[in-house]
Amino acid sequence: MSVIAEMTFSKSAIAQLEKLIAASDDKNMILRVSVSGGGCSGFQYHFDFAKKVEKDDLEIQTSKKTLGVIDETSYELLKGSEIDYVNELGGSYFKINNPNASGTCGCGSSFAV
Repeated sequence: MSVIAEMTFSKSAIAQLEKLIAASDDKNMILRVSVSGGGCSGFQYHFDFAKKVEKDDLEIQTSKKTLGVIDETSYELLKGSEIDYVNELGGSYFKINNPNASGTCGCGSSFAV
């Protein structure tokens, strides 16, 4: 397992993850971040919850603990990104602020490099 220093969580993302973990029966759950082909811009962001860090996962840490994991292929596309949590009129969601993206779709769920 590797610790990723080049990905961060915003304060709002940390607060939301801590809130979700506190409300869950599984106090060890972590956010799994990944990228797949598709979407209107070429690649899509995916968020899911994992019960544990797997052998091939790269860890995304805060100063306190690991809150997320990512696979190596997805990490290459998201290196240097910030995971944010946004609460807007249209809804609340996790969002990636990706400095590697050359373009994004209107809703922000897909990107191009």
